[in-house]
Parts: sequence; structure tokens; C-alpha cells
Amino acid sequence: MFWKTAGRLLIVIPFAMLAASLTVMFILVTLGLERITAFLHAAPIEPDDPEQLFAIMDQSLMLIASLTLIPALLVVIVGEIARIRSWIYYVTGGGLALAAIPLLARYGQSGTITTPEALVWQIFATAGFAGGFIYWLLAGRNA
Repeated sequence: MFWKTAGRLLIVIPFAMLAASLTVMFILVTLGLERITAFLHAAPIEPDDPEQLFAIMDQSLMLIASLTLIPALLVVIVGEIARIRSWIYYVTGGGLALAAIPLLARYGQSGTITTPEALVWQIFATAGFAGGFIYWLLAGRNA
């Protein structure tokens, strides 16, 4: 009994979190690059207008800096302690955990806080849904 629990805590759960995190990063990069490419085709950057490039870089750095595993870890910890085996919990929890990241990115800003565009929410929620499903597939089914 002890070795089964220890193996799950030391091998299965970290491997599933790593696989889910890699899936989330892959989806964020591919969907994010597709959206940036579409934006640049609609409004190309002029050679004498570096402010637009710096604005894109600033937004990207802000989102990268706010990427954290804490909301996803909370979903996993609650699911493991409560022994939740439902795929709906992990998929929804993953989507909500990643949808919180754009809000966390704006947490320390002063002035008026604007909500992110719907496109940002869609990209992060899609990545979170996929990550939650991968976690459930590898570890959540046997919680």
C-alpha cells in the first residue's frame, strides 16, 4: 500500500503534470504564433514604427512572466485529495486555471485595469482544457 501511494506521488503525478504542461505550452505557442501572424498581416509593422513591435513584445513578456503552475497545482491537489476521477473536473479546472493567467498578468499594474481580449481568453482556455484532459488521461482517472 505504501509503495503504491509513494510511486503515485513521486512518479505518476509529476509525469502527468509535466506532460500536461508541455501540452499547454505547445498549444499556447502554436495558437499564439498563429494569432500574432494574423495580426501582423492585418496591420504590418512599418520599418520606421518600432513602437508597435515593442508593444507586441511588451504584451508577450507580460504573459510569459505571469505563466505559473500554481492554479493548475491547486486543481491537481484538490482532485487528488478528494479522489475526483471525473474528466469534466480536470478539463474544466485546467481551463479555468489557465484562463486566470491573463488576470494574474495584470495584477500588479497601476491605473485602470482592462480585461484581456476575448481572443486571449480563448487561447488560454483551449490550452488549459487540453492540459486538463492530458492530466486526467495519465493520472486523474486513477485518483
